[in-house]
Amino acid sequence: MNRVPRPGDVIGVGTGASVQFSGGRKLVLRVVAVDARPTYYGFAWGTGYVVDREGAAIDKRDVFVQIAGLVLLQASQRPVPRAT
Repeated sequence: MNRVPRPGDVIGVGTGASVQFSGGRKLVLRVVAVDARPTYYGFAWGTGYVVDREGAAIDKRDVFVQIAGLVLLQASQRPVPRAT
């Protein structure tokens, strides 16, 4: 993924994002918030809901991930605010 996730994005979190999510521990996460506080370059703290195959939320998680290792599965349908 080449950008910070936005609320509403559905992302795949696997080994590329963190070794914590290797093998069978991969998950699909619907992002609800991304912490704006600075962290290591290329990493972010995010909060979201783990979703099942039907898209239903099954668990809330906070994750610390490498942004480049995330897979964007579905972009947010919310409009992106433009700077004025």
